[in-house]
Amino acid sequence: MKASDWAGFFADESALDRDAYLFLDYYLECSGDPELAAAHFCSEQSTAQWRRVGSDEDLRPRFGARVVDLQILDGARSEFSYGVGSGSDEPITACRLRIAHPHGNFGPRLPNLLSAICGEGTFFSPGAPIVKLLDIEFPETYLACFQGPQFGVAGLRERLQVYDRPIFFGVIKPNIGLPPEAFSELGHESWLGGLDIAKDDEMLADTDWCPLDRRAELLGEARRRAEAATGVPKIYLANITDEVDRLLELHDRAVARGANALLVNAMPTGLSAVRMLRKHAQVPLMAHFPFIAPFARLEHFGVHTRVFTKLQRLAGFDVIIMPGFGPRMHMSDDEVRACAMACLEPMGPIKPSLPVPGGSDWAGTLRPLYEKLGTVDFGFVPGRGVFGHPMGPRAGAASIRQAWDAIVAGESLEEQAKRHPELSAAIAAFGKPASAQVQSEPTRTPEPNRAGGDA
Repeated sequence: MKASDWAGFFADESALDRDAYLFLDYYLECSGDPELAAAHFCSEQSTAQWRRVGSDEDLRPRFGARVVDLQILDGARSEFSYGVGSGSDEPITACRLRIAHPHGNFGPRLPNLLSAICGEGTFFSPGAPIVKLLDIEFPETYLACFQGPQFGVAGLRERLQVYDRPIFFGVIKPNIGLPPEAFSELGHESWLGGLDIAKDDEMLADTDWCPLDRRAELLGEARRRAEAATGVPKIYLANITDEVDRLLELHDRAVARGANALLVNAMPTGLSAVRMLRKHAQVPLMAHFPFIAPFARLEHFGVHTRVFTKLQRLAGFDVIIMPGFGPRMHMSDDEVRACAMACLEPMGPIKPSLPVPGGSDWAGTLRPLYEKLGTVDFGFVPGRGVFGHPMGPRAGAASIRQAWDAIVAGESLEEQAKRHPELSAAIAAFGKPASAQVQSEPTRTPEPNRAGGDA
């Protein structure tokens, strides 16, 4: 590329028709001139060769991706962050790029979108072996082509008749190996103890030892008994992750037998498959996060989890479970909050999805999770914290509700535990209450649901 051609891949953001572009934020490490590397980057992911030989046409004004901001973060590096890319004697620069990419190049099609912004042109651009897609911003004209969540936060709350607190999930454990009869009894006990939603683990499939049909039938019956006993609605969330050509059939079979929400592992199944399922679905859909960490975990390479969250919301998930707080999930608090915000923040006509940060939760982690998110619009999803409780899953679920009561009352977990053996046993079983670690933070009075449902 000649220096005189660089200008065609740069633009003033304020002069662009914002309805015609997606705006993409990337981290980039490149060798040589960063402006030339940025121009190559835009060329490779859009027009590449932008005119025919012997012609004076220029396809870039309509079809070219263009740099609208280039920030130099570190201009004197001696090597790339990771051992990729061929050696270079030229200086290495770390940059942040903001790119306007015309969405007319690929249309409202998720496979084509990902092929453009995360494909060969992006991750194999000359001289730039280190790339991470940090964020994506959609214009309303693009969002209008997608259905997004069918129920969203407000619809899920309406189904459960829960408006002023987090929604309490539980992952039935043991997750692998139980027959449907034992599995359903555990779910029933957890509903009686106070869970709103009992769910299949993301690894539990339609197997010969726990077939989906029988599991959904028994859990559906158990759910209805629990609703009659407690007087409040409950949800059984069945996992239908499978080959794409089975999704609609499994939806119909699970719902007909008693499942009233469905879980799909978003990335292994594919976002386009989820979008197809959303068009057919009669019940809320929940995403789980297998196969996201391999793309997202490196600080300077891959795709930020916030982007995956936005794409899952766009595909139509009502609930998005994500890696949560704490050392097990290998995510910073800021990254977890960014993903939760990506579920709830305004996104044109697309309804909010309920964020569910998960990972080794129990009654003692509820307060710090609530404090860090600063809203009641989230799901809390213990596994062993309910089903590994020494007094059983009914007591485990009760301990979660008691922990929330302590938050509402503005008292410590220990004070609440003096009156509740279930909570006391949870503290003894699962360790020092995490609430003790955040006493320096002010206790917030729980707020009503902020997302308002469709905003």
